[in-house]
Amino acid sequence: MQIMIWLLAAFCIFTLSIHCCTTAVALVRCKPRELPLRRPRRPPAVTIVRPLCGLDHGIAETLGSSFTLDYPRYDLVFCVAQANDPVVPLVERLIGEHPNVRATLLVGNDRISINPKLNNCLKGWRAATAPWIVLADANVLMPRDYIQRLLAAWQPDTGLVCSPPVGSDPDGFWADVECAFLNPYQARWQYFADSAGLGFAQGKTMLWRRDILEAAGGIRALASEVAEDAASTKLVRAAGLRVRLVDGPFPQPLGRREALAVWQRQVRWARLRRASFPLYFSAELISGGFVAVLAAMATAALIGTSILGAAAATAAFWYGSELLLAYACGWPVSWRTPLAAVMRDLLQPVIYFAGWRDAGFEWRGNAMSVDASPAATTPAD
Repeated sequence: MQIMIWLLAAFCIFTLSIHCCTTAVALVRCKPRELPLRRPRRPPAVTIVRPLCGLDHGIAETLGSSFTLDYPRYDLVFCVAQANDPVVPLVERLIGEHPNVRATLLVGNDRISINPKLNNCLKGWRAATAPWIVLADANVLMPRDYIQRLLAAWQPDTGLVCSPPVGSDPDGFWADVECAFLNPYQARWQYFADSAGLGFAQGKTMLWRRDILEAAGGIRALASEVAEDAASTKLVRAAGLRVRLVDGPFPQPLGRREALAVWQRQVRWARLRRASFPLYFSAELISGGFVAVLAAMATAALIGTSILGAAAATAAFWYGSELLLAYACGWPVSWRTPLAAVMRDLLQPVIYFAGWRDAGFEWRGNAMSVDASPAATTPAD
């Protein structure tokens, strides 16, 4: 019995200590900047490729932010698979309203993998003229110093610079739950991993130096995995380089979210992580507050103290630190935020086992599977 008490107590101390460390790292890395970064003295040319599909919440604002960057040498390449995509008129209007920015819209679908986003990006990569290329999702809101911040994160041993998304502009409880997943949980762990030298790619924003990816086989090499960011991580590490994260992650406006959509998105990401990095995914079950609270309750039961008191104290410490992190970083905070974090941790074990149980998911109307061959069956050329 005594050994069990010591083991449970040690586990509680360990999980709470790791929680403190990850929170401290995220607090330093994710705090908003007081002043934007200045342009570099010799700014390199940069091409931003934005794959598009449909109309996301706030897309006029996110795509519009592409045209207002405080950087002298960049051009934009927007990519859609179908000419009748509802986003096309918006892009054409934005291009017309900003004649001072070099921008083009490319239409077509080159199938090089089962990943429709990667297929959509292929023509944009081919059309890019700059030595530095950013692949940025349509729902990323770019600050005026977006390019400067990406370039500032690049160091001699870097092969790729990314930014995890942080949820902004939530509307309703389930959007708050999405924020609870993205901000004080996923971003916190990603910045801790990056600071420990284990950074991994996030497909929302990826800054490539063209020659690095071309040396590894070009953008087609990212078809080696179902998810292009997982393939990017493995490719960069295989080259003996590091994936680094930009300080101050870029926001993704969420708008209204429904419970089913949040569930499907989190299960999809869980299955992709399980397929690409099963060892790391195995540890996710003990990374949330739910397990820490249960361990505290079990310890209290064995030593004869208040179970509810132990649960309340652990939960207050865990979620209170997350709340302070969100507030300090300028992430959305409301009276629903603690409830959303609790809901996230109640869902997490179920999502975890769903990640192991099945391989299929749907993304923007495309049925996919993490167990399928990621390479396309029809050539692109």
